[in-house]
Amino acid sequence: MRLRTVLATLTACLAAATCLTAAGPAGADSASGHACSPAVSLDRFSDALDKTTYDGTFVGNFSALAVDRDGSIAALEDRSSLFDLDARTLRPERAVRLADEKGADLDSEGLAIDRDGTRLITSETEPSVRRYSADGRILDRLPVPSSLLVAPAGRATGNQTFEGLTLLPGGHTLLASMEEPIAGDARDIVRFQTWTRTRGGHFRLAAQYAYRIDAGLGVPEVQATSDGRLLVLERGFTAGVGNTVRLYLADPRHATDTSGIENLTGQPGVRPIRKTLLTDIATCPSLGATAKQPQPNPLLDNIEGMTITGRDHTGRLKVLLVSDDNQNPVQTTRFYYLRVRV
Repeated sequence: MRLRTVLATLTACLAAATCLTAAGPAGADSASGHACSPAVSLDRFSDALDKTTYDGTFVGNFSALAVDRDGSIAALEDRSSLFDLDARTLRPERAVRLADEKGADLDSEGLAIDRDGTRLITSETEPSVRRYSADGRILDRLPVPSSLLVAPAGRATGNQTFEGLTLLPGGHTLLASMEEPIAGDARDIVRFQTWTRTRGGHFRLAAQYAYRIDAGLGVPEVQATSDGRLLVLERGFTAGVGNTVRLYLADPRHATDTSGIENLTGQPGVRPIRKTLLTDIATCPSLGATAKQPQPNPLLDNIEGMTITGRDHTGRLKVLLVSDDNQNPVQTTRFYYLRVRV
């Protein structure tokens, strides 16, 4: 491990105000030989779908993942296609085109599959959260706070809005993560918006929380664990250096509801979501991966999607990540298979 990488990880950990140094037996993950940190290990990666097509549709640009009710993997791309992938082989089995109410393409970024099999999908250009049937029909559209709308309608910046989406345990609360701060908030604070389900099955606006990001990073994805905590990805890119991708465990359960606070500036009395660094992906073993552009670790790429696929026999979460290749020849569509102790 490079000294620079070690120092960067330590700095991020200290900035988060808490570090995960003992999540279970100290040697549990290192025994696999693929340890990224005491809490995270990498089983393997797969580039099998990189620069491929399915039924005439480019396979890539992936921004979100979810486990469907039949165990298959739903993979959302940010250019209006939703793929069904075989969970074992990643082989595409179906591609569904998505569109807005006028038939236009989406900048689709966040995905959650509801208990009835419908798809909740964000678009970051407005932003919006829509409910779709499995075959791509719009069924509903959720309300969005005016402050989170893209300027001039609101205070958000285009392409920096709802990136992550997850249903909390029980399915009664939906949570979306903003990628970047809105105007008037501190540069290191993003907002997480929630909705609660009504008796009629629709979602209404609910609490909002502050989440403090590392310098230069944003939030591309968030996933709820079974106890109501969150796995949060933070990601950034520096030209000539490459990507930074960090995985955090976050706890919103005692955070302040900030929906009535106009400007979040780090003021006293506002409790942000508490976060704990699980790993910097740059510290994972490369396992023979290659990169088409400079990276701190050739394993890295533009990691943007994440889902929890289950637990192993020791209780660790099985977490699947995917990178968004932006249909760019110097980027790779890569799946990462992690085990995470929380």
